[in-house]
Amino acid sequence: MLAFYRRLYPFKSIFTWLNHEHAPTKLFTHREFAFTLQGDVYLRYNSFLNAEELKKQVCSLNPTRFEIGPVYSARPRDKKTVRPAAFSPQLRELVFDIDMTDYDSIRTCCSGADICERCWQFIAAAVRVLDRALRDQFGYKHLLWVYSGRRGIHLWISDKEALELTDEQRRALVGWLTVIQGGKEMHKKVNVRMGSKSLPPSLASAYKMLEPVFHDLIIADQECFASEEGWEALLHLIPDKDIVDNLREKWEASPGRSSEDKWQDLEDEVAKKSSKGKSNYFQATMTAAKEDIVLQYTYPRLDAEVSKHRNHLLKAPFCVHPKTGRVCVPVDPRTIDRFKPARVPTVTQLLSELDSVAPTENGAGAEHHSDWERTSLKPYVEMLDKHVMGLLEETRKMKQKADLSW
Repeated sequence: MLAFYRRLYPFKSIFTWLNHEHAPTKLFTHREFAFTLQGDVYLRYNSFLNAEELKKQVCSLNPTRFEIGPVYSARPRDKKTVRPAAFSPQLRELVFDIDMTDYDSIRTCCSGADICERCWQFIAAAVRVLDRALRDQFGYKHLLWVYSGRRGIHLWISDKEALELTDEQRRALVGWLTVIQGGKEMHKKVNVRMGSKSLPPSLASAYKMLEPVFHDLIIADQECFASEEGWEALLHLIPDKDIVDNLREKWEASPGRSSEDKWQDLEDEVAKKSSKGKSNYFQATMTAAKEDIVLQYTYPRLDAEVSKHRNHLLKAPFCVHPKTGRVCVPVDPRTIDRFKPARVPTVTQLLSELDSVAPTENGAGAEHHSDWERTSLKPYVEMLDKHVMGLLEETRKMKQKADLSW
């Protein structure tokens, strides 16, 4: 870990990302860093003047990981010497956390901490939907998605408007985006219609993206309705007792029917009842029920508590996950389907890549500022740097605007 921090961790890129400028501002100097040391020792309220100071402290402590918190009204390192009233969180990226374990009640390929390319598609669908919603509905532009190193993904939104959100505004925003209510058991968790049978426009566009995911992932790949537990969970979500009774009888008589067959059975039952001259109300109710089922199985499952409070700490990008050894790398939402968690570089792999190339011109003992460029970490650091360029440009434009108005 110490070799990783000394030679590979992109402190400069992380500094500029948090700071939005090359010269240190309060966005960095008043920022909280928390360190987890060997033996679960936890150190909070650290702050630094620049990237070099942060690097020095990280190399001195050699933490198993470190987390990034909000920008406070005073420097976190001075917390003990300032009046409590003068120390409060002021700014914070809007952050989201999607964890694979929240899908344990529906995924059939893995459970718990395990993850494979098949169940990664739950995360991929969540990223595509959330990324689109945050850009289209809220106008955010600076979204950084980061693989958590094991079984989930984090999102950091660095737009000025996102940084300035109060806790109350964050709660409201997360409430707007939350469709799946928690709990492991598969009772009906979707309640989004507000007295109308049609989906609100924001969810209608998500549904369009998720309907093919439902057929490919839930029905064909995961076979979510193959087991009795799986089909009973589906039956709980159907609001018509006759249809539920008919389907249960059919599936108990031939339990080996595939999930695809079972979903077709549901479609056939609805069509049969509709052809008997059932009311428009019945048809609208069943259409709404099927849409809700698609959303319940595929819509992003958010850990809302992470997003609601400015003082929440979140693991820094490029930390190493202690259980897998994988680095928490940025991910491009446009190619999220093709992202393979198992191929993310590990700390051991990166250090052996470094050992296999010629020593730097700096010679032994010198600063290794760009050693990551000679390893498979390079494309990931470049992805962060490209993201940072957008933030720097935004800051430049805002300053120019302020100068002109002055």
